[in-house]
Amino acid sequence: MPYLIDGHNLIPKLGLRLDSPDDEMELVDILQEYCRLERRQVEVYFDGAPAPHAGTRKLGLVTAHFVPLGTTADEAIRRRLKKMGKSAKNWTVVSSDRQVQAESRAAQAEIISSEEFASQLQRARQSASKPAEDRSLSPQEVEEWLRVFRERKRG
Repeated sequence: MPYLIDGHNLIPKLGLRLDSPDDEMELVDILQEYCRLERRQVEVYFDGAPAPHAGTRKLGLVTAHFVPLGTTADEAIRRRLKKMGKSAKNWTVVSSDRQVQAESRAAQAEIISSEEFASQLQRARQSASKPAEDRSLSPQEVEEWLRVFRERKRG
């Protein structure tokens, strides 16, 4: 299921700083990795973009919406859900803002809090960094490999 994310709501939940000049791109990088690992699609909304930086950018599997000053990410998410109509039920909205959650519920979209989603991101990153578990071979597998190596040695 794809996600609509309130970016500035999620940033501090990941330990990033909202006052950092690169906070949005740091979040986009994390989301790109998540999308790659989990094969998900994400639209993230950031409010407060000055005029020359406002707009939408496709960054891999992440679509970043930089909402212009004078409007909010909440309003942009609301408009996006309305535009989706009945297909909104196929999306999950990530926000801890109660009004955004209520409007998402009304549009029949799934809802997950920013805290929950931050945990999901962390788990995905941790599982990707774990080495594959070693497992023992069964006696049949050992015999099969021995047979393969003997045949190679003869051949």
